[in-house]
Parts: sequence; C-alpha cells; structure tokens
Amino acid sequence: MIEPSQRQAARIFAITTLIMYVVVMIAFTRFYAPFLVWGDEAVTARNFSAHEPLLHFYIALAVVFGIGSIIVMAALYVMFRPISRGLTLFAASTRLVGVVMWFIGLIDLFDALRIMRGAGYLQAFKPEHLQALAGLQLASGWDAYYIGLTISPIGSVLFSYLFFKSRYVPRALAVCGMAASLFEGVCGFAYLIDRNFGAMISVNWYEMPVFFFDVALCIWILVRGLAPRETAELDRRQVS
Repeated sequence: MIEPSQRQAARIFAITTLIMYVVVMIAFTRFYAPFLVWGDEAVTARNFSAHEPLLHFYIALAVVFGIGSIIVMAALYVMFRPISRGLTLFAASTRLVGVVMWFIGLIDLFDALRIMRGAGYLQAFKPEHLQALAGLQLASGWDAYYIGLTISPIGSVLFSYLFFKSRYVPRALAVCGMAASLFEGVCGFAYLIDRNFGAMISVNWYEMPVFFFDVALCIWILVRGLAPRETAELDRRQVS
C-alpha cells in the first residue's frame, strides 16, 4: 500500500524536476554557452570576464538548480524508503555527491571571475598570466562536474531499478531510465580518462537520454499518479 507521503513526494519530484530543467536550460543557453569556447579554458575565462554580470545570472540560476536537485533527492528517498531503505539511502548518497560536485564547480567559476578582475595581490600578475590562472580554475570546475557526472548516475540507475521493482511506472520506462543513466555515467567516466572523449561524442549528448527519460517519467507521474500496476488493475476490476 502506498502512503500519502509517498504520493506527495512523487508529485514534488515531478514538478521540481520539470522546473529544474527549465531553469538550467535558460541558464546554460542564455548566460553560459554563448561565451564558452570548448577546449580553450583561457579564452573562455576571458569571455566570462567580459560578460561577468551575465555569468552571475548563470550562477544564481545554477544555485537554484542545485537546491532543486536536493529536493528531488529527498523526494525520491521518501518514495522508495518503504521498498528498500538501504538501497534508497545509498542511491540518495551518490546523488548527493553529484550535487556537491555541482556546487564545487560553481565555486571554481566564482574564483575564475575573481582572478580575472586582478584586484589586490593579483595586480602583480600580467593579464595573460591571470587569464591562464583563471582558465586553470575553470578546468578544475569542469573536472569536478564530470566527477559528479560519473558518480551521480549510480544513484539514478538504482532509483530507476526501484521504479522497476515497485512497478510505480511501466517497467519499460524504468528500463529506459537505467540504460540512460548508465550511458551518462559511462560518458562521464570516459571523459575523466581522456578529455578528448568530448570530440568523439558531443558533450551535449551525455545527458540527453536522461533528460528525455526524466521528462517522460514526470509526465507519467503527474498524469497517472503513483500506483503499482497490480493495484491499478485491482481497482479497475472492482469498479467494473
């Protein structure tokens, strides 16, 4: 039997996830991507410095995305705690690591902007040196992001498995979630091994399967609700 708290957590999960995607898409496409030069961190740092007010909008929206990720993680824990407390706790922990790495990347972006300003003791460095240091800081932030992209999908695979086990959604959809999350994690790990991996498989494709799965999952939950298939079939038989 599904508890009311689980149904409420499912709705919170679905609504928050959809809002998060809208926020991060606006943040990335409007305030980040136009100034990003893939493979050249120093030039990217110079572009970011030239458009610093817009980058602060990106950082603010990215913080909102990170807070939303924590809410989603908590909602998933409430949903699946009755199914398997230990597995749910481990899955939530790996998702939390991804959130921590996300915030570390934002801190590195802040540091890169601070370096490019060249204020205080940084005035001793030449502009080209500041640009190189800021580029190094950006690279560190991206590395943190990809570490999170490697670890966080472990939790996503496990949560998709819990969807499969509980039959809260169609099992075919849950299997797609496991496959999409595994693909994301493998791509993140491959990037850590060889940064040229991004030239073989576009970075834009790393998270695309998970995006489509999450959107489909959220729509299903909002439209159909959270109910095991057996319960839904029993309810239909009783009504007929």
